[in-house]
Amino acid sequence: MKILIIGLNHKTAPVAVREKIAPSEDQLTEWLAELTLLKGVEEGLILSTCNRFEVWLVCSEVEHAQAVTIRLLAQKSHMALEVLEPHLYLHEGESAVAHGYRVAASLDSLVVGEAQVLGQVKQAWQLASEVGSCGSVLSRYCHQVFRVAKKIRSETGLAKNPVSIASVAVGLARKIFGLLEGRVCLLIGAGEMCELAARHMAGQGVRILVANRTLARAQELAERFEGEAFGLVDLERRLSEADIIISSTGAMRPIVTVDMVRAALRQRRFQSQFYIDIAVPRDLAPEIAQIDNAFLYDIDDLEKISRDNRKDRDREIDAAEIMVDAGVREFMNWARSLDVVPTLVALRKNLETIRDQEVEKALKGWTTLAHEDRDRVTNLARVLVNRILHVPLTQLRERGVDEDGACLVEAAIKLFRLDDENLTSKQQETHVTNHHSG
Repeated sequence: MKILIIGLNHKTAPVAVREKIAPSEDQLTEWLAELTLLKGVEEGLILSTCNRFEVWLVCSEVEHAQAVTIRLLAQKSHMALEVLEPHLYLHEGESAVAHGYRVAASLDSLVVGEAQVLGQVKQAWQLASEVGSCGSVLSRYCHQVFRVAKKIRSETGLAKNPVSIASVAVGLARKIFGLLEGRVCLLIGAGEMCELAARHMAGQGVRILVANRTLARAQELAERFEGEAFGLVDLERRLSEADIIISSTGAMRPIVTVDMVRAALRQRRFQSQFYIDIAVPRDLAPEIAQIDNAFLYDIDDLEKISRDNRKDRDREIDAAEIMVDAGVREFMNWARSLDVVPTLVALRKNLETIRDQEVEKALKGWTTLAHEDRDRVTNLARVLVNRILHVPLTQLRERGVDEDGACLVEAAIKLFRLDDENLTSKQQETHVTNHHSG
């Protein structure tokens, strides 16, 4: 078995591509079910966020699993293979293990150090567990990922003055409006990203409006920041009240159109409005950027701005990467042990079978041998085999989990022909190889 990760993110694909491969929650369940039916795929989860889509797999046939998974993604996103594939990245083996740690620790995030992605990875694992697509290997991996990501947040400076997409949005708003006190911010949606935005904006003295499909949820969020809530049915009528509009919903098509923005600007006598779209698929029609006095930023724009943040955090990133490396070694050692254990069992079984056959054959010719002497012969054979096995079994157990341990395991399998009879198909299925790609 081998870990395989196939995905795209804000670095490899523009939002126009990412929004085509952003399944709804119901679709996620359907995709997971189909994913684990693919030949070569044993376990899987799907991580889908506003700037990332990844499939984490445990595979028995990596090349085949990779090909059929990419075909499935192209089919589900209604994209041609030649359109989708150039935007995909692939990680397998140790490279995949390291990538997952980096994602959960937000080292690969648009804004390094943001806290949301760890929760999103946990949600992806929980959904896969509920659907039944996450087995023992992927569960073990995910729990180690959670532990290392939590350690990074608690033991490095990445968690100090936490930065999020919402905080970048505040910085952009300051550049456009200067002081934000007294301005009005309209949040479209009432999820975690909008809640973070509300916290940042309220801290700057901004009045909060919340529009959401579910009014009760909008009211709950607005009350925390002494704001006002209304339903999406009133969005067009009240759009003109806001100086800053931040949208993050799960809508599958734009909910703010060019005509809505033009009407809002006329009502405002063309005073500027600042629009930030942090949803994938996009909530705000991209053509809004062409309207005078309407400033539109999307996820890809925020990526450019966040680069300065990364420069300031290089020292903390280095410390976090050391923890990632340690986590990778720990998991890979465990993974290699899945190779070692069946080999140890098979090697002992092989020699004990030979021992028993030879002792039985010898005792048949010694008909006059006393019962006590027969026991002595049997015990002597047992001790000899144990002594002979002690060093190779110890070496395989201790060194089999090292980086070069796969060579020892492979040598033992070939020398004693363990792959022929002694390693059952069930045991062979548990093998996690140590090959990896950069």
